[in-house]
Amino acid sequence: MSAPLELPGLKVEIDKLVYRHGGDQLPPEQPHAFIYYLTIRNDSDRTVTLLGRKWVVEHTDGTQLVVEGDKIVGETPRLAPGEHFSYNSYHVTACDARAHGSFHGLDQSGQRIFVRIPTFDMRIPPG
Repeated sequence: MSAPLELPGLKVEIDKLVYRHGGDQLPPEQPHAFIYYLTIRNDSDRTVTLLGRKWVVEHTDGTQLVVEGDKIVGETPRLAPGEHFSYNSYHVTACDARAHGSFHGLDQSGQRIFVRIPTFDMRIPPG
């Protein structure tokens, strides 16, 4: 089986990052939530189907969280050239963190492909 191809023209953009503190829905030991909005754009010449993801979150306290699995928010987006897929999700934490990762899938000929998620910082505002 051939190695996955980082497909030129397939890209991920972080559209927005929203901070939220506390509340009944956040665990007291992780009172900081970061909601991220992103878009996967297929500006390549191939139709792709995204099958899964891998996120790496590095916390400033030295811990690391790796989240890997099938699907993207419960979906396997199929993107023809020129199409995009947008979604939002979140991460809860007790300290500042940095996230990065990748989405993986197949192109129309069955070639394994991936696209990197650009690194972004989750900084807790002072005060």
